[in-house]
Amino acid sequence: MEAVHTSTKGVPEAGEFLLLDKPLDWTSFDVVAKIRNTYKRGGLKRKVGHSGTLDPKATGLLILATGRKTKEIPSLEGLDKEYLAVIKLGARTASHDVETPETDHTPAGHITLEMVRAAALAFVGPRLQQPPMHSAAWHEGKRLYAMARKGEEVKERKAKEIVIHQFEVTHMQGPLVYCRLLVSKGSYIRVIADELGMALGVGAYLAGLRRTAVGPYRVEDAMSVEDARARILSQIAVDEQQPGGVLAQHEREGSRALDSAAGNAEHYREEARIADNNREDRSRQHADR
Repeated sequence: MEAVHTSTKGVPEAGEFLLLDKPLDWTSFDVVAKIRNTYKRGGLKRKVGHSGTLDPKATGLLILATGRKTKEIPSLEGLDKEYLAVIKLGARTASHDVETPETDHTPAGHITLEMVRAAALAFVGPRLQQPPMHSAAWHEGKRLYAMARKGEEVKERKAKEIVIHQFEVTHMQGPLVYCRLLVSKGSYIRVIADELGMALGVGAYLAGLRRTAVGPYRVEDAMSVEDARARILSQIAVDEQQPGGVLAQHEREGSRALDSAAGNAEHYREEARIADNNREDRSRQHADR
């Protein structure tokens, strides 16, 4: 496992992986934009990307790559992912999670922990999974979520093979089922929740989700977004004060040079406009003689 940079010895020239704990209701792009703007605030341009989308209603591990490390994102995308999930029995939702209202209420008081564990065990292994309508998957050039918002539904959505390596049901509290899942790339936990409800005959949806691991990377080693921002600004401040901060210095000088060049270009254009106007005035004066 490659070490994730946590020092404050200046900005890593080759970029770095950042392990972040995504807050509730943030999109993955919100996190990327916040980190990118932090570099910009410090006077640096940095490419920033993430290794796998985490839904707004989920929290937990989101791996960001910066600088040249963004080229290594594909090596992270195929890693297995671990989640802690809370599944609510007795109702369904259109999005299979809390984004949309409950529908199809069914009494679920008779469902026992043993029944849920037996049903979950049958899910372990490879299986085909259709992406939910409320997802960023594509269909004929359109995002499924955009079609869903217009009331459109695609019945025959292209299914992909996933692997559920582990589906451990730890305990129940009323209609809430608490579980841990280890799944392959591209697995929708909310679809698994919906299908578990159908297998039990009572309906279900994903009431809570936290990503705890991506391959060897763990959420326990992650930082909050605000801590990551503070560390980046600290790195930039250190970099400005030491001889080794060559890359950051070059980037800032390059940025200033571009600004200067843009200013000079505008100055030259203004001089050219004045010269053209003077020539026109002289031409008119000559014509009037």
